[in-house]
Amino acid sequence: MTPLAGGWSGETFLAETAGERTVVRIYADPGRRGETAHEVDAAMLRLMRGLVPVPEVLEVRRADPAADLPALLITSFLPGIRADELVPTLDDARLATLGTRLGELLADLGGIPMLRMGPFVDGDLRIGDWDLGDGLPSYVERHAPQLAHWSANDLAGLREVAETSQALLDTVGRYCLVHSDFNPKNLLLDPETLTVTGLLDWEFAHAGHPYSDLGNLLRFDRQPAFGESVLAAYCARRGGTPADALELGRAADLWALVELATRRGQNPVADGAHELLLRIAQTLSIHA
Repeated sequence: MTPLAGGWSGETFLAETAGERTVVRIYADPGRRGETAHEVDAAMLRLMRGLVPVPEVLEVRRADPAADLPALLITSFLPGIRADELVPTLDDARLATLGTRLGELLADLGGIPMLRMGPFVDGDLRIGDWDLGDGLPSYVERHAPQLAHWSANDLAGLREVAETSQALLDTVGRYCLVHSDFNPKNLLLDPETLTVTGLLDWEFAHAGHPYSDLGNLLRFDRQPAFGESVLAAYCARRGGTPADALELGRAADLWALVELATRRGQNPVADGAHELLLRIAQTLSIHA
């Protein structure tokens, strides 16, 4: 088996037997989902199969602690090139085409309703509970000790942004399926047509805010040709204006930025999120 690039878990491998390629995910460290992580991932892929481009589940194996064997999830191999490798080669016209493709896919995800927000806890995709308090303000306070290297003014700025952002998010009264890691490294593309051939890595999927994935995709991207096309395509299907959608997306992404910022030094995304969150706090603007 050959390790697959694109993430930092080191638990996903490409396997080839008799000319057939498969992808093997080893759950040596199942993370926050615990012992049901492989069941949740398999159930999510089965749910989304035919709705968005995801691999087919071929086999699911439970862990065998007595034999010191972790759980496994084996899926089909999808064709395509990772978007983070392809995007730097695209001109504005092709970036706009890709933006349209991804905006439509985001709108499809945003249209899959959930009755409430929370994590998926088992193979039946039951929704658990999060202790969210009053939302972003409580979340910021919970993580403030891990941002103790910030100045008092910077922390005060983050608290102010959290208050105004939560008020904005509260204007949306529904929940949907959230991929929660919707970014180029988890997207496979046909290099000629820019059609999305795979949306990968559903390990952070949950029931949440409809604009979370939009904010995730546009977190670091500031290329007008791409961002404007994403927003236009999203709003064409889900309604609203691009300006309002971007405002909501950036507000919803604060949840992820705060959590990532506390993990700076672990990977480039966490480092970038820390710097972005600090600029947001200093400028009092989620568009920093």
